[in-house]
Amino acid sequence: QVQLVESGGGLVQAGGSLRLSCAASGSIIRINSMGWYRQAPGKQHELVATITSGGSTNYVDSVKGRFTISRDNVKNVYLQMNSLKPEDTAVYYCHLHGSTSILGGLMDYWGQGTQVTVSS
Repeated sequence: QVQLVESGGGLVQAGGSLRLSCAASGSIIRINSMGWYRQAPGKQHELVATITSGGSTNYVDSVKGRFTISRDNVKNVYLQMNSLKPEDTAVYYCHLHGSTSILGGLMDYWGQGTQVTVSS
């Protein structure tokens, strides 16, 4: 079993900052990438940022220059969000793409989500 637990969401005024954290636990033995997705009311689930095991990062255009994704050497991923805008309001989900066995295929794992609300 693999669990992803997010923390750090909340309410902030426009222009403020938040830092999201995600801790992975369980029998993951290989992590291909970790990242953050979000879903706002009435909108599609969208990728926010990802980071590979090699450290390569990818961001959706709307957050470039404002958000920074990072990982530690264990199983944690972070999202530093600066200059937040009301349109960043959404539930943010942690994502892990990895495997629980040497011969097993890569699978997607998701956290339960954490609410980020940016007031104008």
